[in-house]
Amino acid sequence: MKRFLIFLVLIAITSSNAIAQGCSQCKLMAEQGVGIDDTTFASNINSGILYLMAFPYLILLILFRKQITRFLKSFFAQVKSPQ
Repeated sequence: MKRFLIFLVLIAITSSNAIAQGCSQCKLMAEQGVGIDDTTFASNINSGILYLMAFPYLILLILFRKQITRFLKSFFAQVKSPQ
């Protein structure tokens, strides 16, 4: 158990560097796009962020589809039959 906690702490510490790099890239793109039409540039940045955000969730849905459907069936079965 102690090794597992140490592993989780190390993962949390090392992953923050990767997240910070992505944020600086978005900030740089937003700063460079100041001269461009604001509505289209902001829309493109937001669409890109949503596009990048959607793929990990789609991959997880594909990998764990059986577990998800099993959970949803049991959840809705409990909702329909009040105790």
